[in-house]
Amino acid sequence: MDLGIRDRVAIITGAEGGMGLAAAKLLAAEGVKLVLTDKLIEKLDEEAKALASEVVTVKADVTKQADVDRVAKTAVERFGRIDIAIHTSGITGAKGDPLEMRDEDYREAWENDFMSAVRIARATFPEMRMNGWGRFVCVTSENAVQPYWEEATYNAAKAALSAFVKNLSYKSAEAGILCNTVAPAFIATKMTDEMMQKRAEENGTSFDAAIDSFLAEERPGLVLRRRGKAEEVAAVIALLVSERASFVNGANYRVDGGSVIAVAN
Repeated sequence: MDLGIRDRVAIITGAEGGMGLAAAKLLAAEGVKLVLTDKLIEKLDEEAKALASEVVTVKADVTKQADVDRVAKTAVERFGRIDIAIHTSGITGAKGDPLEMRDEDYREAWENDFMSAVRIARATFPEMRMNGWGRFVCVTSENAVQPYWEEATYNAAKAALSAFVKNLSYKSAEAGILCNTVAPAFIATKMTDEMMQKRAEENGTSFDAAIDSFLAEERPGLVLRRRGKAEEVAAVIALLVSERASFVNGANYRVDGGSVIAVAN
């Protein structure tokens, strides 16, 4: 399917691996020009060489507005415009009793999982408004609507991110910028690899057994009984930044295998 975005210019954060890189590959195949950014870009530089599109990589820390502004400036200087911003970077943050989490733990998640998106929007929306066309997609999480007790720092930041993007969607649409979120659950990424490795060590089981027990005990709604694939999330992201999703705004698209046991949002 032609997504109608050939020669558009996209910024993708968290592009070093997982969902960000998977989205980059799909957009490159659609002829989108890419600005890929992450805190570590050595591996990203190698991956970029294999993409069938014009690509530039930028090392940047999304907790710093100056770094984010530099990414946006690079896109304009290199390609003349910004059409799409895809924000996938984030952290799981500290876990444990919500009342035992330090202020610093909450701030770390807030800066990485929420304020980072605010910075991306600040840096990219002026260009998209000027062009009269734009797409802004942020990756949230199932935790935004189905919070887990020991993940309060992450839950709060992701819920705020979901609300922020919905808030942006109202007025931004008047300027031609459509804003949406994608909420994955238990995707096979470095983040969940680390979670399952830790679980395996604590339980004295294999990595695969840790996944099976996690699904059975912690994610009863995920009846597909497997981790999702980064490519499965990327496919939804690609749709939302395309012309095919020209009537989708302020929506939250779950890619969670049914993990969220609810009807609304």
